[in-house]
Amino acid sequence: MKKRKIHQELLEQCKDRKISFLIGARQVGKTTLLKALYEKLCIEQKNSGIFLDLDIFSNFEKVSSFENLVNLLKLNGYKEEQKGFFYLFLDEFQRYGDLSIIMKNTYDNLKNVKIYASGSSSLKIKSQIQESLAGRKKINIIHPLDFEEFLWFKEDEEAIKQFQNIHKLKGDDLQALTNKLNNLLNEFLIFGSYPEVVLEQKESKKISVLDSIFDLYVKKDLVEYLNIKNVVNVKKLIEYLAINNGQKIKYEESCSASSLEYREVINYIEILNETHLITILRPFFTNKNKELVKIPKIYFIDNGVRNYFIKNFSPINLREDKGRLFEAYVISELLKFGISPEMLKFWQDKNKHEVDIIVDYNHKQFPIEAKFKTNLKCADFKGMNFFIEEYEIGRGSLINLNSQKTIGKINLLLPFDFCKRLNIE
Repeated sequence: MKKRKIHQELLEQCKDRKISFLIGARQVGKTTLLKALYEKLCIEQKNSGIFLDLDIFSNFEKVSSFENLVNLLKLNGYKEEQKGFFYLFLDEFQRYGDLSIIMKNTYDNLKNVKIYASGSSSLKIKSQIQESLAGRKKINIIHPLDFEEFLWFKEDEEAIKQFQNIHKLKGDDLQALTNKLNNLLNEFLIFGSYPEVVLEQKESKKISVLDSIFDLYVKKDLVEYLNIKNVVNVKKLIEYLAINNGQKIKYEESCSASSLEYREVINYIEILNETHLITILRPFFTNKNKELVKIPKIYFIDNGVRNYFIKNFSPINLREDKGRLFEAYVISELLKFGISPEMLKFWQDKNKHEVDIIVDYNHKQFPIEAKFKTNLKCADFKGMNFFIEEYEIGRGSLINLNSQKTIGKINLLLPFDFCKRLNIE
């Protein structure tokens, strides 16, 4: 398995008997991670355990009741008096609602069984987990690759070394020095970072992989699992959101574009959010009379997915939407870094002052601007400076392509390793 940052964290959870869930969109690497954990814990370290692919119905039948599960564990070496854990790996658990109760019974009655379970998230699964497994679980969100992992998958040693040293650069006119990283970032902005897409060399192959992923998403998640009947209209809604990626979304206009009712639009957007295709940025406000307070912005977490749905894989230099793609990239890197989606907001007042991203800690806020530019102008700082003064914020950051320095209360950062250097906590 190629290196993933979350792998070590998941491995360390082997000492904790809480059920470890790996939740994320299709094809982001959940099964690969689960198999790597099984390989490490059960093959290399010779702990007893079993891996079950629940896409295969006969495997589900083996764990379809608590009694069946106990018998299966015993058949595979589990002993009630054993001191170490027996490891049970369940892939695609979301297909069967009853499994949450069986996992609860396992946790409550078999103190020496540790469960790892992977699945796509949905409202149904979320409610099942929250209700039946309160206090018994650890949820790990698995995203597509972040930019550093993307470089690891590319196995470009020069780019990896530059990434590791990028924080040392200071001043302006840095783009020429970081040309290799910029070229890779351009690919990242167009084709995204689903592992299988990254590993393909040819653009046509990358597009083909995205096509197969979302053909499966429609068939498995939308049709089979969520039992959505009007799939054509839902695809129209996804396409509308993709066209308007990073812009304020009025649900009434979404209804017109998709021929869906208002409540259906709300429901399906929540499903897309819970299956980790999109993230919703709501407005930050304290004064309703001065600020925009209702309309959210919606971003696709992966730009390759967004570009797939609008059928546009043109190079970045030919695109009018490159600024929105760059904003989405910055937001996705923050999510992959571990910032909660609920903490990410945007700000705009009624005088048109704007800040792309507000990391909202309730007791304090941290503003971030994303500018896909090499030459910054005074206007690029206007919204940030106004927000800092209005809310008495200590510092903000502006992610850009060419400069890494401090101007007043704003830190200018290059877009490659910025999360670690935001100092937002």
